[in-house]
Amino acid sequence: MTKLIALIMCFLATSFITFPAQASDDVQIAVSAVLQQQQTAWNRHDLDAFMLGYWNSPDLTFFSGTNRTSGWQPTLDRYRKSYQSEGHEMGELEFSDLDIQPLAKDAAFVRGAWKLTLSNGKTPHGIFTLIFRKFPDGWKIVHDHTSGE
Repeated sequence: MTKLIALIMCFLATSFITFPAQASDDVQIAVSAVLQQQQTAWNRHDLDAFMLGYWNSPDLTFFSGTNRTSGWQPTLDRYRKSYQSEGHEMGELEFSDLDIQPLAKDAAFVRGAWKLTLSNGKTPHGIFTLIFRKFPDGWKIVHDHTSGE
């Protein structure tokens, strides 16, 4: 019980520490750059480059609708099946309404919207939440929860 109280006290004490504005700006710029690179890669139909924004780990999680995908390779396979298999297309991707919230110098929470413009004029769209972590090779999505129509 004493350890729990000490842990709660530490959390409360650190929750009032202000995240430096410059560090916050740096996180927002870096995460935004990853999302821009993903959008650019998608729009040239390069899923391998698009996936560079994701943590290449079996611990990556991707939630969409009622489906849960675990791992980088299964996530890539899901994208290929959904957007590059026969009868499917990738379309033109646009991210919007980005709200990047730095959680620490090496973590961020992102909310936003996505829209695809397909050759038949349809525009599937939706919203997402992402959790980013900073690794030695840069910022990566470690969790993606996407919904849409």
